[in-house]
Amino acid sequence: MTLFVRRFATVGILVTAIDICLAVLLLNFGWPVFLADIFALGVAACVARALHRIVTLRDDPFARWVREPAMFLAVVVVAGTVDLVVLAVTYSDGATVGEGFVAKSTAVLAAAVVRALAYRLLLFRVVRTEQEIPVWSTPPLGERRLSLIIPAFCESDRIGHTLKRIEDELGFAIGGQRADLEVVVVDDGSDDGTAQVALEAGADQVIRLEENSGKGAAVRAGVAASCGRTVAFTDADLAYSPAQVAQLLLLVESGYDMVVGSRRHTDTRTLVRAGRLREAGGRLINMATHALLLGHYRDTQCGLKAFRADVAKNLFTASSLNGFAFDVELFHLAERWRLSLIEVPVEVQHSERSTVRVIRDGVRLIVDLVRIRQRSRNGEYPSLSISDT
Repeated sequence: MTLFVRRFATVGILVTAIDICLAVLLLNFGWPVFLADIFALGVAACVARALHRIVTLRDDPFARWVREPAMFLAVVVVAGTVDLVVLAVTYSDGATVGEGFVAKSTAVLAAAVVRALAYRLLLFRVVRTEQEIPVWSTPPLGERRLSLIIPAFCESDRIGHTLKRIEDELGFAIGGQRADLEVVVVDDGSDDGTAQVALEAGADQVIRLEENSGKGAAVRAGVAASCGRTVAFTDADLAYSPAQVAQLLLLVESGYDMVVGSRRHTDTRTLVRAGRLREAGGRLINMATHALLLGHYRDTQCGLKAFRADVAKNLFTASSLNGFAFDVELFHLAERWRLSLIEVPVEVQHSERSTVRVIRDGVRLIVDLVRIRQRSRNGEYPSLSISDT
């Protein structure tokens, strides 16, 4: 059991004991149910907030419920009302101490369930409301308007065509100025000459990783080497047409820190569908991320995302995952740092050749979700937001 869990459980047990024992004691002294319960709940809430702030919680998006008084008070009122109603129904005048203990324990349990749901719903609304407001700030420094990162593994047969399409379609979409665009291909340990083909096809930078390390590692290397004021990445199979990157670029330039494509957006068009197993796996993976992320994003794994350059470099410096779940870690950091973020519809054409393996990558993602949560609870992620760095 982690130190966080032990501390949280200790505080929870202590506060629950205070709530139950004080309420039962006051009821035994003849206090009316309403007054006894309100007083016990008030004392318990004050103790809980103080101890959680001092003992339990670090800088974690999930901890915002206790750091923001308005949110904490709103949930206390809702849960307290449930507690009071249940106690009023289950407790009768003249009950013994044991009967009072059972009645109050039942009320506390019901209130705990409501409290957990209320915190989640409130946090969801607060996080998404904050994220969807773009914040204008001084544009980051950069030699190019846009850097596009292409992670590639054994793509020698199509990387040349990919780069030609990017130059033709994206160059035109951003105003026809090739000098505004930097294309960075990261060869993730291929053994088929992908790097050489990419270089010959006109990539501005070609980075070669000696070993196959995963998409997260490849994108991280590309971001670190990029020189654009906006940084985006997409897949070498161009499941998302290059011109769509221009839409994300404009949103980043309008004030968003992070713009992500969503295959589940209501306005998304799917030109060629993925296999049923892959689609089902994608939905299950998305459901699993809801246990970690507060924002209830429609699609964390879409292969089309864009960022302010300074945001991208800080995000990937702070991130640790190299595999399939690296996108989820970016979302978690965005929530932790309170970055502005918007999901946008995409036009997607699934490739017949994909490196995604639903069962294998699904299991790895679940393991990585646990790692992200553990790192978060242990305070291993930087606490400062991008605006403070």
